[in-house]
Amino acid sequence: MKVTYKRSLLALSVLSAIGAPVTFAEEAASVPSEIEEVTVIGRSVSYANNATDDSMLKQQASLTSVLAAVDNLPGVLINEGDTFGSDDWSTSISIRGFQVDLSQQQIGITVDGIANGNSNYGGGAKANRYIDTENLRAVEVSQGTADIASRSNEALGGTLNFTTINPGVDEQLVVSGTTGDFGAQKMYMRLETGEIAPNTYAWMSLSSQNNNDWMDGVGEANRDHYAAKIVSYLDDMDITAYMSYDDTHEDNYQRIYGLSQFEQNPEWDQLTSDWTGIPYVDQSYRRGWSTLRENWFAYLEANMTLGAVEVKANAYYHENSGRGDWIPPYIVDVTNDGTNGHSELVHGNTALGGAVLGQIFFVDANGMSLSPEAGCVSSLTFPYGGGGAQYDPACYPDNAIPVSSYRHTNYKKQRAGINVDAVWTTTIGDMENTVRGGLWYEDYNREETRSWQKIIDSTVGYEFDHVPYWIQYSREFPVETLMFYVEDEFDFNVAKVRVGAKQFNVDVEKKDRFDSSKNLAVSSDSDVLLSAGVVAPLPVEGVEVFAGYAENYAAIKDVVLERDDADLSKVEPETAENIDVGIRYSIPGLNASLTYYSISFENRIRFVSSEDVTGIDFLESAAGGYINDGGIESDGIEMAVDYQVTDSLGLYVSYTYNNSEYTDEGSEGVQVIGTPEDMAVVSLDYQRGIYSAGLSTKYVGERSAGSFTVDAYSVSDFYLGATLEKPVSGIEQIDVRLTINNLMDESYLGTIATGAAWIGAPRTTALNFKAIF
Repeated sequence: MKVTYKRSLLALSVLSAIGAPVTFAEEAASVPSEIEEVTVIGRSVSYANNATDDSMLKQQASLTSVLAAVDNLPGVLINEGDTFGSDDWSTSISIRGFQVDLSQQQIGITVDGIANGNSNYGGGAKANRYIDTENLRAVEVSQGTADIASRSNEALGGTLNFTTINPGVDEQLVVSGTTGDFGAQKMYMRLETGEIAPNTYAWMSLSSQNNNDWMDGVGEANRDHYAAKIVSYLDDMDITAYMSYDDTHEDNYQRIYGLSQFEQNPEWDQLTSDWTGIPYVDQSYRRGWSTLRENWFAYLEANMTLGAVEVKANAYYHENSGRGDWIPPYIVDVTNDGTNGHSELVHGNTALGGAVLGQIFFVDANGMSLSPEAGCVSSLTFPYGGGGAQYDPACYPDNAIPVSSYRHTNYKKQRAGINVDAVWTTTIGDMENTVRGGLWYEDYNREETRSWQKIIDSTVGYEFDHVPYWIQYSREFPVETLMFYVEDEFDFNVAKVRVGAKQFNVDVEKKDRFDSSKNLAVSSDSDVLLSAGVVAPLPVEGVEVFAGYAENYAAIKDVVLERDDADLSKVEPETAENIDVGIRYSIPGLNASLTYYSISFENRIRFVSSEDVTGIDFLESAAGGYINDGGIESDGIEMAVDYQVTDSLGLYVSYTYNNSEYTDEGSEGVQVIGTPEDMAVVSLDYQRGIYSAGLSTKYVGERSAGSFTVDAYSVSDFYLGATLEKPVSGIEQIDVRLTINNLMDESYLGTIATGAAWIGAPRTTALNFKAIF
């Protein structure tokens, strides 16, 4: 049965523009489609943009995070704690000097064009929480000015849009199994239903994967993912629904502080694999550094024609919950029990809020806190250079009992929103005029509670009392967002010119459940944000030039309100002005682009503390707050070439030069932390008959970590595969692929933080077997 498939103007000028390279079913060859192919060079728009292609997906094993797929695109740097991306704590994204990491969320992420809700570690959700690798169609990156319709209020420096595959027309069962180094394994299944109603198709998938940490094999990462999608092609409307559920437990990697630790042992991040019974040492026990998350996401979308206007509308819901774990080497004394021992040590007692009276390190048999012997000098040297006498069991009587905590930061978030876009195209004379407009509304509420559990027996292991002895705080952060935009594009035949404006209205609150006097609220509205651009073909076939300007904005994050002493009068939304100027060349077999960009980022928000704390500030006792502190000036070039050398051999090359410097008082001209000046990629992909192979190498230049400089590094990825069509009756296709990431086993530092860095993943091999029935 033939499928009705229309290539609407809306799909091209809005849906693709907000990030989705294509909109409808393209996976099944039997589905007729006029949609243009996605190339790595990008679409004909007035700003820099690039998209992944099939070869970039092949360079990553099915075990890897979907974030890894974009690492070869110009201007983009992805660093993760291991090859599989199984640790959000150590993950970072860098584009043109903007960052997503533990403390910064300056790059927008969308899923099928829908905002992801934020990307921070504390309750955020990056794209890997929404999409399984096998269900990823492509990723489009708008490095700077981006499209005016982009849905994100943190996209200072571009947007990454991750798109999901659409159902095919034939009934199929896809089964995939992967095994790899470090105990890695994954099972994946997807059922393609075929036509389940007139012109209606669906798929549903499930997967389960796990791996150990690559350093000592003690840490675990486990992930279960379920997803489904349905598309119905009606006469005057296309309807899409998508749902995903992700359940993850990740034991973390930790940053190292300074080059000396890396040089001493480049395969150890200072987390331990054995429980010693000494709380000060066991605060670094890897199994106690964990991230647990459940992520549920769904949307319903309609694309329709209303007279001369093309309309797209969707509604979505997102729910996220989980926690982050640590093991503080003490019990917090929060109740004045006098001479009656410590109620914090007794199961079933829970204190709500209140002040910290002190810490309990060792107790006697009656549960009374002990003090170290006078004059005792601690011999502890690990971690963080060692602790004082209060932490050292040698400074207490032999029968002293060590006590410690298991600290949970519990997260919960609900989001619901709608998006509406409309495109109206008319002809004025012999010239085409296109007016676009739309809005995004979201109601968001994040809850955060910090609970302290007693380690049941600190001499034995990290098992903890599930009834907390103290709930330090409990609060929620309602956020309401309204974004609306309008843009007019006029085709003068010799050039297309667009002018547009958008604005955000964002209200952020903190509601303290223990003490309403600590409630805070701030309006984080933007000014009217202008954008403009031009695209003009040149007399040379396949060549066009483009230029774009956009004012970008990031709302004040709810994390700024977390501090009870926050002075919101000192904080304003972050802003950036982005300019792209470039040229593209596209003919059969060759696509190339060159872009120059200039960015002025102002009102950078960062946390400033007036106190120094050795090790981890588990109680967040260091005084400080958030302020706008200068900004960043960036400029550079991005180049990409995709060349089909022969029918069997393809060559892809990208190069980025990025000069990003702080403009803060006293730091003028200092290189932005974690941002390299130079990056380059060379990738060869071979396909002939049933065989395919590829080798890609990425060079990353020197980066600043503030107090030290991280050396440049080069990492190569290799894959080799074979595909058999109808090998036996009942099997449509068998695909076998070997993937080796970091082929040369390069030793390097990956994600960068101020004064610290995470160690990059070593050579990692994975073998995938996929069958289609």
